[in-house]
Amino acid sequence: MTKQRRALALISGGLDSLLAARVVQEQGIHVEGVNFYTGFCVEGHTHAIRKKDRARPKRNNALWVAEQIGIKLHIIDVSESYKDVVINPKHGYGANLNPCLDCKCFMVGKAVEWIGGHGFDFIITGEVIGQRPMSQRRDTMRIVVRESQVGERLLRPLCAKNLPPTLPELEGWVDRDKLYGFSGRSRKPQMALAKQFGLTDYAQPAGGCCFLTDEAYSRKLADLWQARGSREYELDDIMLLKVGRHLRPRPHFKLIIGREEGENNFLQGYRRRFVQLRMISHPGPLTLLDGETGPEDRELAARIAARFSAGREAEQVEMQLVDKDGSERALQVTPMPVADIRSEWYL
Repeated sequence: MTKQRRALALISGGLDSLLAARVVQEQGIHVEGVNFYTGFCVEGHTHAIRKKDRARPKRNNALWVAEQIGIKLHIIDVSESYKDVVINPKHGYGANLNPCLDCKCFMVGKAVEWIGGHGFDFIITGEVIGQRPMSQRRDTMRIVVRESQVGERLLRPLCAKNLPPTLPELEGWVDRDKLYGFSGRSRKPQMALAKQFGLTDYAQPAGGCCFLTDEAYSRKLADLWQARGSREYELDDIMLLKVGRHLRPRPHFKLIIGREEGENNFLQGYRRRFVQLRMISHPGPLTLLDGETGPEDRELAARIAARFSAGREAEQVEMQLVDKDGSERALQVTPMPVADIRSEWYL
C-alpha cells in the first residue's frame, strides 16, 4: 500500500492558513496544524476584557480553524525564544515594530525542528506572493526557505503554481495541478475558494492578529523600551500594553488608566506590582503607576486620573492610593483641567 504522507500546517487562525491546510487535506494527505504562541497574537484577549467588544467571538481562531477542517492542532509556546526576533530582527521592521520576515523565518524554522521528531514529511503555509510587502515577495520567500533550512519541504498551496515545484510535488505526494496560483493583495480568490469548500465562518481576511503591526501598540512598546533603557520585555509587559489609556507625563513614570469596568478588573490583577489610584468620592477608573514615583509625581498622577472620572468637574475628589506593599492612604486632589493634559503625554 502507498504510504500516507503527513504534512504540518502553520495555522495562524486566518483565512489563508485555513485554506492552505484544506487544499492539501483534500488530496488525501494527513494534515495536522501548529500554532506558535508568541504573546503578541492573542486576539480574543482584549475582546474578552472589554464590554464594547462583547459581541465579538471569544475564541482562539487557530483552534477554530482546526475544528472547522477536523485537524489536530499543536499549540507551542515560543514566547521566550521569540524575544530575539522582536528585539534584534536581522531583516528589520515593517511599518511599525513588526519583524515580519524574521518572524516567518523563525516560525518555519521551528516547524522544521518539530517535524524532525514527529514523522512528518513536509510543511504547509498560507503565503501568497505579493500579499504582504515585507515577507511575501518572491525574493523574501527564498530567504525564508534558506534561513529556516526547510529546503524543498515547504509547500505554499495557494501560490504554488507561481513557484518552482517542491519536493511534495516532485515526488507525487500532492498533485500540482490541484494547487493554486494566487498572487497580489486581493483576498477575493481566497474568499471564493472558501465558499467552494463551504467555509463561511472565518477571521476577517487581511485583518491579522499581531499587535506588532499596530501603530499605537508599537508606539507604546517603543516607549517602554526607551523608559527602561533596554529593549527587553516580559509577558506581563506586552499584555498590559493592550489595556487602558497609557499616558507618560514625566520621563520616569506613566499612568495606565482603565477605560471601563472590564479593564479595571483586569488591571486589579497587577495590584502587587504597581502603585494604584482608586476613586472613592466618584465613579472612575483604576489607575496603575508604572515607574518610580515620589509624592509630587503621585499627586500629578492623581489629578490626571481624576480628569477621567465622574468627578472631572468637581472642585475636589477623594482617591485612595495603594502602595505596592498594600499600605493605603487617602488623597484629596483637584482634577486637572483638560487643557493642561498635553497631547504628547498620550502613548
